[in-house]
Amino acid sequence: RKSLESSSSSGRTTRTRSPSPHGEDSGGMSCVAQYCNKSYDEVLTHLSPYGWGYFGIAVGLGMSVVGAAWGIWLTGSSLVGAAIKAPRIRSKNLISVIFCEATAIYGVILAILLLSKIGDGGEAKKNDGVLPDDWKYNQFYFAGYAVFSAGMSVGLTNIASGISVGIAGSSCALADAQDSSLFVKILIVEIFASALGIFGIIVGIIQTNDAEFPKTS
Repeated sequence: RKSLESSSSSGRTTRTRSPSPHGEDSGGMSCVAQYCNKSYDEVLTHLSPYGWGYFGIAVGLGMSVVGAAWGIWLTGSSLVGAAIKAPRIRSKNLISVIFCEATAIYGVILAILLLSKIGDGGEAKKNDGVLPDDWKYNQFYFAGYAVFSAGMSVGLTNIASGISVGIAGSSCALADAQDSSLFVKILIVEIFASALGIFGIIVGIIQTNDAEFPKTS
């Protein structure tokens, strides 16, 4: 539980964390500014684990959608342009667009999984807005950081996967318009590029296996 110590000599309030009842520090550095916003170090070390968790979900989902949109933009523009001269490529090259869309689906899947890890944040409401003395701070912060890192892992891999699939799909459409025998060969390249997103979501799930936000009894 936090305690406040006021110092009026310099016109600012100093906030420090009191040790837990078991003699262990509850985590985090002491605050110098009133709202823990004197520096980026204070801001980052005093963010709520719930905030870290939701930031991770937003980054993971957002970057996955950006990667999918970027890939569809690259593939779709080349496909529509090449289809003017070779209309036969329109149907089978739509698989490139599907591969790009898969990166966004990976982000949605992980976002749903991560949301199930986060509670409703109502633990403090049961004690007049104050966390209990026996609150598991280490588990609390570990869960927040784990969810954030999982979102970053999936977001970064999916944006890379989406762009690579888009570039490969664009090349596939242009090559297929000139020589239909090249379609299958370049499609294999797209499959490997799409697999990058699968690697990210697998690692993201593993990262959050032990991420459980503590609950009040």
